[in-house]
Amino acid sequence: MNLSTEDQQLLEELCREHQVSLDKVVKLLDTVREYEFKERRTGVYDALREIMKTNRVEP
Repeated sequence: MNLSTEDQQLLEELCREHQVSLDKVVKLLDTVREYEFKERRTGVYDALREIMKTNRVEP
């Protein structure tokens, strides 16, 4: 994900503040972006659900 330095810092701060995994949030955002320009977004919710189920996000 290509975030500006300010956006990256803000995202990190928000994740710390809300005790949310930065890696998981980045993976969720990347997944949404993958589906963004597809004609049909079939499967996006299943993909997001699978990410939320995981304890660790694989690199």
